[in-house]
Amino acid sequence: MPYVTEEQIRDARQIDLLSYLQMNEPSELVHVSGKTYCTREHDSLKISNGKWYWWSRGFGGVSALDYLMKVRGLSLPQAVEAVTGNIAVSSPASYKREGTVPKRLILPERNHNADNVIRYLRGRGIHSEVITYCLDNLMLYESRDYHNAVFVGYDERGQPRYAAIRGTIGNYKGEATGSDKHYSFGFLENRSGEHLHVFESAIDLMSYASLLHMKGQDWKQDALLSLAGVFQTKRQDVLPVALKQHLDRHPETQIIHLHLDNDEVGRGAAEGIKKNLQGKYTVQDEPPACGKDVNDQLMMRLGLKRTKEEHER
Repeated sequence: MPYVTEEQIRDARQIDLLSYLQMNEPSELVHVSGKTYCTREHDSLKISNGKWYWWSRGFGGVSALDYLMKVRGLSLPQAVEAVTGNIAVSSPASYKREGTVPKRLILPERNHNADNVIRYLRGRGIHSEVITYCLDNLMLYESRDYHNAVFVGYDERGQPRYAAIRGTIGNYKGEATGSDKHYSFGFLENRSGEHLHVFESAIDLMSYASLLHMKGQDWKQDALLSLAGVFQTKRQDVLPVALKQHLDRHPETQIIHLHLDNDEVGRGAAEGIKKNLQGKYTVQDEPPACGKDVNDQLMMRLGLKRTKEEHER
């Protein structure tokens, strides 16, 4: 019977329902008013001030873990896995366990071309050379049904294990069923390098590569890793699973550059990572020089988006 550790449960309970849905199921969220939301499936389930309550059923909770168990009917191990990406393991036994069964990733069907994705990313300022690199290495493609951009992450054996999905029209964000955040999207061919650059999303990562290209620098020189999003938690030393996985597998890493967002969640995540890795690595906090995220910075540099100060003139 699968089980989860107390540490995994504690980490999962730090993630509130709104943050979880915004990252994993944004289409399920419906804005009611102010900072109050409901779910598309249950309009009487209200989310506000870090809590949720299902008025038609008369119960509620605080965390995404509560919601997945009480509303979705998931077991505790299943709910913890859904929230944190940590796979529940089999109960301890007297024999050696062969390992956990990996999640089964179900990728959206591929479109015959990537025209919409290319157009979308060029509109976000991503350099054509970076886009072509991703397409040629099967790290990026366009889905057939909705023409979304699909960003694929691979494990050490070259098997796809994660996929972030971004709408080329509208604001849809999601993940493919069975995605394992341990294997998030990244440019990791330089596995022997001591530098690792960390981003919240695949588009921010590609934006950073584009900024380096604009400067005439080699954007393939260092390893680049996206975290598939970050969450704001009460604990100050939480290490994202994608980052932990990379560091465990690449002991040659010595210097970590954090390019997380210029907002409360991003700044909090950066502080948490620095505290967790203090004394183990050189961690340099390098947020975007302007704008909310690295893509904002790129678009402003290209004149595709104006700064707040320019808007107010």
